[in-house]
Formats: sequence, C-alpha cells, structure tokens
Amino acid sequence: MELSIFIIVAVVVLILSGIKIINQYERGVVLTLGRFTGIRQPGLRIVIPIFQRLIRVDVRSTPIDVPKQEIITKDNVTVGVDAVVYLRVIDSSKAVLETTNYIYATSQFAQAALRDVTGNADLDELLSKREEISLKIKEIVDSETDKWGIDVENVKIQNIELPQDMKRAMAKQAEAERERRAVIITADGEKAAAQAVADAAAMLSKIPGGINIRTLQTLEKIAVEPSQKTLVVLPSELTNLKDIFSK
Repeated sequence: MELSIFIIVAVVVLILSGIKIINQYERGVVLTLGRFTGIRQPGLRIVIPIFQRLIRVDVRSTPIDVPKQEIITKDNVTVGVDAVVYLRVIDSSKAVLETTNYIYATSQFAQAALRDVTGNADLDELLSKREEISLKIKEIVDSETDKWGIDVENVKIQNIELPQDMKRAMAKQAEAERERRAVIITADGEKAAAQAVADAAAMLSKIPGGINIRTLQTLEKIAVEPSQKTLVVLPSELTNLKDIFSK
C-alpha cells in the first residue's frame, strides 16, 4: 500500500515538473534527448520530463556595459573610452545553440570593435564625431552577431576620459578662444560707435552752425556745477551764431 502511494506521488510530481510557464517576454527552446526540437511560445507549456529540456531566452532589449578601454588614438593620445550596447534576441534557437553565452560574446566583440574604431580616429574626431564612431562600432558588432540570432539595436559611447595635461591644454585653448571673441566683440562695438560719430559729424557739418551748436551743448554738460570754472577757447565761428539764427 505504501509503495503504491509512493508511486502515485512520484508520478504526480513527475507530471507537474513537466508543466512550464513561459512569460510574454521569453521564448522556450526545447531540446529532446539533447537535440533541438522546437521553440515554445509564451503561455502554459508541457514538456516531457527527463527526455526534454526547456531553456528560456529573454527576447527583450538588453543593455550591456562595455568596460572602459585604454585607447591610443591615431594622433598618439591615450584616452579611456567606455560604451553601452543595446541588443535583442531575434532567433532564440541560434542564441542557445550557436554560443555558450551570447551576452558575454557580444560584449567581447564590442570591446574589440571599440578599440579598433577609436584607435583609427584622431582625438578631435573622437570628441566631435561620437555618433559616427558609435554607428561604425554598431555595424561591426551587428554583422558579427547575426550568426547568433542577435540584433544590435544601438551602440553609445558614454565617457571619454582624457589625460590631465590634455584637459589643462584644452581648458587654456578654450579660454584663449573666449578672450579672442571678447576682443572681436569689443572692436566691433568701437567700430560701430566710431561710425555713428562719423555719421553724426557728417550730418552736422552739412547744417550751417551745426558743429558750433553741438560744441555749446557739450560745454553745457561739462559745466554742471556752478562752482566749477572751465576756460574754453571758442572758435571764431561761434560769434556768427547770432547772424545764423537771424536768417
């Protein structure tokens, strides 16, 4: 009696062990006696215990970090560069059967591509054309991971770490550029002011007595304090102002 109960319990446990639940974001790769026999879609699925094995594969977009790499650029500057790779499994069977760990393998390819592409670029290109370099890395990694059923959706270079002496040199260069722009702006302002004064003088010179009237206005602004005494030698033309206004 006890033996029969044990057998029944064992059979029930065996049957229950063959019931699998696959989430919506997963696919199930089934191996029967070690051979690939199909892919199970999300939902409640049954496999034959002992004879079949179900391997779940996450098909969501997965970000993986590419560790910082010490790179020597084309113009012999040593920089530290890291990146992030976004990948998605599009063929679950290849991801399981063609590589032991598709995430690790993709990360290794990304590291190699990062070193190759950035090592063939100048520092200025690396700083100013980050998107173009990221696209080149994506194309290289994507072509290599197709055989694993992996789609590389995007590659982003995150940080570019420069040597301290290079940072100081770039800071001095930026400061010099700001000073140059300030000098140019000041010179442009002085040029515009001088042009405005020249235009005003040209207009006043066309009016009889215009320059003399402007001189008197300037003298009025100078002598704002009654206690101040200013000696000014007036041009002889000012004696003719009465005749000018009487016309």
